[in-house]
Amino acid sequence: MALKLKAFDAAKYIATHEAQVELVNDALKTGHPGYIAAALGTVARAHSMTELAEKTGLNRQALYDALSEGGNPTLDTVMRVACALGIEFGASEAPAGKDCEPEKIKVMA
Repeated sequence: MALKLKAFDAAKYIATHEAQVELVNDALKTGHPGYIAAALGTVARAHSMTELAEKTGLNRQALYDALSEGGNPTLDTVMRVACALGIEFGASEAPAGKDCEPEKIKVMA
């Protein structure tokens, strides 16, 4: 008998604002653009993409596309989504010796 599997959607399990902020912070710390977009997408799906589209003035399908692991949202989209979700970004000093050469920055292939 074949085992039936269902797709896992983390959006169903991050119900608190604190957990949502923690997920986005974790993604930001990795510096991985795909993870950051996907984390924002997960938090967005935990809310309502329709309401988020209305609050941001962006198309719902465009939000789904941009906020996926393979998405590449513009800074404008990221900031609109963060604001609508009640998330603020901050900056801190990077550790000494952090390698930020363009070819070393983690990007999706």
